[in-house]
Amino acid sequence: MWWNFVGRTDEEIREAREAWMTGDRFGEVKGYDGGRLDAPEVPATQLKARGRMR
Repeated sequence: MWWNFVGRTDEEIREAREAWMTGDRFGEVKGYDGGRLDAPEVPATQLKARGRMR
């Protein structure tokens, strides 16, 4: 998990962020009057899973 995205790999998280920023994959929040929040930049280092690994 990173910001509001859940993924199994660094690549999945980066793809989810891109989809969020372009508005391709995620819907709107009905009743929210503000603008769409931008996701923060993904760190330059590769994200890695934490916790128990199988």
